[in-house]
Amino acid sequence: MRSLLLLLSALVSLASAVKFDLAAVAIEHPENGVRCLSQYVTKDTLVLATVNVGPGYNQRVDIEIKDDAEPPNVYTKKSNIPNEYRNAFNTHADGEISICFVNLLPEGFHENAEYKRTIELDVNVGAEAVDFKTIAKEEKLGPLELELRKLETVVKEIVNEMLYLKRREARMRDTNGKQIQVRNLNVSICIDPAFPFSFL
Repeated sequence: MRSLLLLLSALVSLASAVKFDLAAVAIEHPENGVRCLSQYVTKDTLVLATVNVGPGYNQRVDIEIKDDAEPPNVYTKKSNIPNEYRNAFNTHADGEISICFVNLLPEGFHENAEYKRTIELDVNVGAEAVDFKTIAKEEKLGPLELELRKLETVVKEIVNEMLYLKRREARMRDTNGKQIQVRNLNVSICIDPAFPFSFL
C-alpha cells in the first residue's frame, strides 16, 4: 500500500516544461508570430505558469493565457514580459488552457532569422503549483506533517478528478439513452406502415 502511494505521488508530481525559440515578427502583423501551448485543466484548479525569456535585441515578448470556454476566460494578457514572469490563477471552467506568446519587433525593423528569443515555459497544475515549503514555514510543519499535507492535496485532486469523470459519464449515459429512444422511434416508424400489409 505504501509503495502504491509513493508511486502515485511521484506520478502526480511530474511537471510540464518546454523550451523553444520564438521568431520575431513585425509589429504590424502580430498574428503571424503567435505560438500557443495548451493543456487540459479541470475547473477550480490552481495553475502556476513560470516563463523565462532569453535575451533579444529590440524585441518585445507578449503573453496571453486563456481557456476555450464560451466566451473565453482571459487569465493574463501582458505586453513586454520581463526575463522571468510568474502567474498563478484558478481556472473558471473545465477545458484547454492556452498559453500564447508573440515576439514583436518595433517599427522600422524587418523580420530576420537572427531575431528570435528563447522561451522556457514551466506549467504546474494542482498540487504541483502549491508552494509547500512556504506552507511548512508558516505553519511550522515537520517533515512528516508536510508529506501528509502533500498527500492530502494529491488525494483531493484525485477525488475531484473522479467526480468530474462521474459527471461526464452521466452526461454520456444520458446521450446514449436519447440515442436508444431515437432508434426505437425510427424502428417503429418503419414497422408501422408495413404492419397492415402483414395480414394480407
